[in-house]
Amino acid sequence: MIALIDTHCHLDFEAFDVDRINVLERARQIGVQKILNPGIDLASSQDAIRLAETNEIVFAAVGLHPNSPNIDEYKLEQIKKLSEHPKVVAIGEIGLDYYREYNDRNLQKNIFYQQLKLAAELKLPVIVHNRQADEDIEDILQEWCEQLTNMNSPLVGRPGVLHSFSSGYNFAQRMIQRDFFIGISGPITFKNAVDIRQLVESLDLGKILIETDAPFLTPYPYRGKRNEPGHVIYIAKKIAEIHKLNVEEIASITNRNAGILFNW
Repeated sequence: MIALIDTHCHLDFEAFDVDRINVLERARQIGVQKILNPGIDLASSQDAIRLAETNEIVFAAVGLHPNSPNIDEYKLEQIKKLSEHPKVVAIGEIGLDYYREYNDRNLQKNIFYQQLKLAAELKLPVIVHNRQADEDIEDILQEWCEQLTNMNSPLVGRPGVLHSFSSGYNFAQRMIQRDFFIGISGPITFKNAVDIRQLVESLDLGKILIETDAPFLTPYPYRGKRNEPGHVIYIAKKIAEIHKLNVEEIASITNRNAGILFNW
């Protein structure tokens, strides 16, 4: 059995309410050894921790997504408290979303800045959501990484991951130069996803993580249905095909990468 890790899965979402236990069992049977469940708001961060407490293979991240409603200082304080839990391994999912833009861009940037500050304080890596915001994401993360260097932070060399990456080659390389990992998800298996496959072919495997982002972004051959963590095998297989390696090698490399980033 191939040992696998799903570095981004929203098991707490209602899409799993009817069969969450069965979903976890299927993942175990396929070989999934760890699942990271990031929060998107205060409630889901609390739910992620509860799932981690009751399931050995589940770990949690806590944070306020840029589309989270009513993001404010009080919720940031609560996120800080939640982050003290021993199964919290990252701050996330945080970042900027200029596609849906449910929150004002200045508010998004302010909350992003503050959560990066919190991550530095807690020495926890970040899980970054980026939708059509490359320029601002890069500027903010560059400034943050410089601060980490000046602080001699243990996060230097492992600051975070650009989750479910969908930007271009040059942006990816600049982020890798700042030691960020690149999260690869289901779209790499889509027939028309030529750009992401070319990107993955060009990337150093030592900087790639695999994730499902379940219940979203379901890979082929289950596209159109609900995604789940066991489907991470299809992402690993596609990366193996692209790099002309066997899937065991890809699983081993990406598992090691996840261990470096999340220190678990």
